[in-house]
Amino acid sequence: MAMPSDSHPASPPVIPGTVAVAACAAMAVSYVAVLYAPTLLLRLPPATSLRAFFHRRFVCAALSSAASVIATASLLRVWSLSDSPKALAVFGFRSDHLLEAVVIPLLLTSLVYAGSFVARLWVMSSSCGRDDGEVGVGCTEKLARWMQTSLQDVMVWRNLVVAPFTEELVFRACMIPLLLCGGFKMHNIIFLSPIFFSLAHLNHLFELHQQGCNFMRSLLIVGLQLGYTVIFGWYAAFLFIRTGNLVSPIVAHIFCNMMGLPAFSSPRTRGVTSVAFVAGSVSFFYLLFPATSPKLYNAMLDGCSCWHGYCRWS
Repeated sequence: MAMPSDSHPASPPVIPGTVAVAACAAMAVSYVAVLYAPTLLLRLPPATSLRAFFHRRFVCAALSSAASVIATASLLRVWSLSDSPKALAVFGFRSDHLLEAVVIPLLLTSLVYAGSFVARLWVMSSSCGRDDGEVGVGCTEKLARWMQTSLQDVMVWRNLVVAPFTEELVFRACMIPLLLCGGFKMHNIIFLSPIFFSLAHLNHLFELHQQGCNFMRSLLIVGLQLGYTVIFGWYAAFLFIRTGNLVSPIVAHIFCNMMGLPAFSSPRTRGVTSVAFVAGSVSFFYLLFPATSPKLYNAMLDGCSCWHGYCRWS
C-alpha cells in the first residue's frame, strides 16, 4: 500500500495529539454508554417491544453524534471559519463532486462482493417464477414484498440508516479531523483509528451474555465482529481521507451492511463463486488507489487546512 507523498508537508498541529486521542476515546465511550442511559440514568422502564427498544437507541445515537460534532467543532475552532460551507466541509459535508463520491466508492466496494453476486444470482435464477411459471413476474413480486417488509423492519433502519450515518459521523467525520489536526500521520490514523470503532462494539459481548449465550461463544462472535469492524474501519478511514467527503464511507457502510460478509465459495455454483471472489478482490486492490485519487473528488489540492488529509496524499 502506497503511503502519502511528502511533497505536501503536514500542517503544524492545531491541537495537542494527546487531546485529540482523549477526545476520540471519549466519543467512542459516550457513543456506547449513552445507549444505556434511558434505563440506567433516566430510570425509564424497559422497552416493551423491539421497535420501542431501538427507537430509544436511535434517539440516543443521534444525541451522542450531535455532541461529538459540537465537541469537534469547539476543539478545531470551526466557528471561526468565514462561511458555513467551509465549516461543514471539516466533517466531509460537501455538495461538490457528489456523484463521484457516491458512485465510484460504491462500484469499488462491490468488487469484493463479486462472489456474493454470483451466488445470489444463481439462487434467484432457480427460485424466481416458481409459483406462476413467469420469471419476470415472480421476481418483481418478490422484490416488491421484500421492499415493503424492509421499510417496516426496525432492524433494516438500524443497519442501513442509523448505524451507517451516526457511526461514520462520529468515527470518521469527527475523529479523523481531530487526529489529522493533532499532527498524526495519515497511515497511522488509517490503521489505528478503527480501534476506537471496534471498541464501540464491545458492548455486544455484554448483550450476548444477557441473552444467555455462554461466554466462549459470545467471545468468538464478538471477536469475529471486531475483526470485521477493524478491516472495514481501515477502508472507511481511507475513503474519508482520500475523498474528503463523508458520503463515500457512508455509502460503503450501507452497502456492506446490506451484503454481509463476502461469499468466498458456494456448493451450488461449482467453484464459480470462488473464481468471482478472487477476481473481484484482485480488481479491488488493483483499482484501490486510482479509484480514490483525490483529484477525482476535489477541484483544489492546495491552500488546505490541517483536516484536509487528501491534500497531502495527492
